[in-house]
Amino acid sequence: MAEARSDILRATGLHKHYRLGGEDLHVLRGVDLAVRHGEWLAILGASGSGKSTLLHLLGGLDRPSRGEVQFTGQSIFAMSNGALDRYRNQQVGFVFQFYHLLPEFSALENVVVSAAITPSTLSWLRMRRQRRQEAAELLARLGLGERLKHRPAKLSGGERQRVALARALINQPAVLLADEPTGNLDAQTGGQILDLLRDLHRQGQTIVMVTHDEKVAVAADRRLHLEAGRLV
Repeated sequence: MAEARSDILRATGLHKHYRLGGEDLHVLRGVDLAVRHGEWLAILGASGSGKSTLLHLLGGLDRPSRGEVQFTGQSIFAMSNGALDRYRNQQVGFVFQFYHLLPEFSALENVVVSAAITPSTLSWLRMRRQRRQEAAELLARLGLGERLKHRPAKLSGGERQRVALARALINQPAVLLADEPTGNLDAQTGGQILDLLRDLHRQGQTIVMVTHDEKVAVAADRRLHLEAGRLV
């Protein structure tokens, strides 16, 4: 029982399949997974092994064909639509390989946009100045204090990924979900992103990271392998 209470995220019997060309494509085939509070878990797998699909299910971005995901003991797919939206926005933060920044927004605006998702326009108007200040301070801590007004096209790959990391962290999520966070970066820049993740982990951040790179995965507390839709 003590171990169950220490789990922040738990997946049970996750299956995911898609209909493709008249046939079922089985991506996940019964994944069981437990993530402890404050743990850094790396999930390794080749391209097409289902790593991103698993991360999307853990974060509530997609629904499984079968199985469930629990956050602090509550099934996220049993939540109301509003509660699931709040889970995605407030309890988990996403970092993607290709950044997914809004090209017409500055670095600061790309971070603030996550903080702007609130229950009402009035509540956002009340906190807008404070959240912009928090976003600016977060970007400064990540070494981007002089780049707040720059749009993504004017930033390097490493700078874009730091903006994406700040966006994921602005709401102080319980779990950071990182999908190949260094996969689009050179070795030196990728190492800098890993150093930032190490700092966050030392501060108590729970991290679930998927990667194909053993050299990246070694930074984590624990490593699992996803093969043919199953964790081994």
